[in-house]
Amino acid sequence: MTTIDGGPRRKTPFEPLVDQIEAADGLDGPARAIAARVRQATAPTALKEALSGTWLGHAAHPLLTDVVVGSFLSTTLLDVLGGDDGGRARRRLIGVGILASVPTALTGANDWGDSEYGNDPVRRVGLVHAACNAGALALYAASLPARRNGHGLRGTVLGLGGATLLGLSGYLGGHLSFAQGIGPDQTIYDAGPTDWTSAGDAVDVTDGRPARVVVDDTPVLLLRDGDQLFALHDRCSHRGCSLADGTVDGDEIECRCHGSRFARADGAVRRGPASAPQPSFDVRERDGTLEVRLRPLPS
Repeated sequence: MTTIDGGPRRKTPFEPLVDQIEAADGLDGPARAIAARVRQATAPTALKEALSGTWLGHAAHPLLTDVVVGSFLSTTLLDVLGGDDGGRARRRLIGVGILASVPTALTGANDWGDSEYGNDPVRRVGLVHAACNAGALALYAASLPARRNGHGLRGTVLGLGGATLLGLSGYLGGHLSFAQGIGPDQTIYDAGPTDWTSAGDAVDVTDGRPARVVVDDTPVLLLRDGDQLFALHDRCSHRGCSLADGTVDGDEIECRCHGSRFARADGAVRRGPASAPQPSFDVRERDGTLEVRLRPLPS
């Protein structure tokens, strides 16, 4: 047999920088302290749900970042390309970006605080991401009085510095979302079998106690309540914790990690911070074996 050695994998241009950040354990001390305060400050349910996007159906932070980045970068584009001779539009764009930075920072900090515990790369990259955002905000904010006082060149230079930090921050934010999986529905890539599939012996599911089984590589929570059987995707859509490790409270199941609650009957979100429902399954018992299939979404 011939073995082909392709050599070391070629890294993307910014990957070495991300690797260094993820390995920087010196960031852990301040990051943990900040994250603990964020979780404490966002603990109230109504605030938590608002910041997490429970009302929206997905995370609120990405939507808000577009407003900030769009406003600030539009300012810099007008600096470079012209078309705003009096500078009024640029000043207004900076003002919009500054105002939008407040809810954007709050939603981002909330999402990071829910994700950094036990995850060193997310903790460290998230802190640097936030620092870059703060730096960009400070530079654009400093450019505003410069522009108002007639120091257009200084305002432009400060804006270019802010745009550079925004670019780095955006790259790190993309890494957190698309490489580390922070924000997307954690059940989206393995919703479960669409045909009736064995989920184990019925005797293994005792009354009132959630049981976790794996069906065609999909973790499924099974729950018996008298003659009724319920089945949900076991991986919490919020941050991926096992719902079987949570608690059953009436007709709801509460995740042990962040307190999200889901209806046992159909997986609907009853309380955040989760924003996406749990996939639910039809369940039947045949000859002592439980079978499940993914319940189609209502039309």
